[in-house]
Amino acid sequence: MANVVCMGEALIDFVPAEVGVPLVEASAFKKAPGGAPANVAVGLSRLGVETAFMGKVGDDVFGRFLAHTLEDNGVDTKPLLFSQAARTALAFVSLTAEGERDFMFYRHPSADMLFETAEVDEQSIRKAKIFHYGSISLIGEPSKSATLHAVEIAQDAGLLISYDPNLRLPLWPGEEAAREGMMLGWEHAQVIKASVEELHFLSGDMDLARSVRQLWHPALKLLVVTLGKDGCHYFIENADKHIPGFKVDSIDTTGAGDGFVAGLLKKLLEHPDTWNDEVRLEKVLVFANAVGALTTTKLGAIPALPEASEVDEMLQTG
Repeated sequence: MANVVCMGEALIDFVPAEVGVPLVEASAFKKAPGGAPANVAVGLSRLGVETAFMGKVGDDVFGRFLAHTLEDNGVDTKPLLFSQAARTALAFVSLTAEGERDFMFYRHPSADMLFETAEVDEQSIRKAKIFHYGSISLIGEPSKSATLHAVEIAQDAGLLISYDPNLRLPLWPGEEAAREGMMLGWEHAQVIKASVEELHFLSGDMDLARSVRQLWHPALKLLVVTLGKDGCHYFIENADKHIPGFKVDSIDTTGAGDGFVAGLLKKLLEHPDTWNDEVRLEKVLVFANAVGALTTTKLGAIPALPEASEVDEMLQTG
């Protein structure tokens, strides 16, 4: 039985064989499984958490590859469906010399966009303890309605609701549509991981503290703003604090935020209501920072997600 259900997109990242070149100059690409919710599912599984992935991929070689990758990593794929109507999404990811990314997507539409309300596996959700989703499945119908339906089931069953407002502007009709759609997912969540850029985009304010106050809502328990190599800054109802990151030899930041989320959810699963204990919360976020940092030391997202033993070693060595 899965303790965490991750819902959303699974896709193929094509990463240039050489770092620091734009997509047009890349001579070759390496295929890597990805998609933010799928990354989180594998990240959790590698950390020892029983996890299921809910979504849809194409009934094609890439879709089967993704399903096998999830299964090989111990993720329950019973809620994963295969579409005959559309193919698996592809993303070409360009890396700068510092490991930062630029994306070009092929999904017109892709299979994940066609996931329907009737296809939501209600029993898998009701048996879990945490439900995690992102903003990409909120871009259009029918996946938007399916995602919100799944959230309602999770709320009714008393699950902890986790959300990643993943900002990918080229996938939305425009900035206002992106802001509205991302906020639609935001208002249901109790735990949110967001980047500084996502926070500023949603609030329209470049001041971090003011952005958080503007976007806070009564159901929200914990908001964590990731800061890349500088770690993260957490906000709870009456307090906030910066948690430093780890210094590593980073070559690819793809999936680092998803690794962070996996580390965070693993610890929240072990210690519910962590936001009521700041000492424990700091330890939880140090763990999540370690997972995120380790994810940047290899190419790709899923291939780079660390095992629990790797995280423990980093925490022991500092």
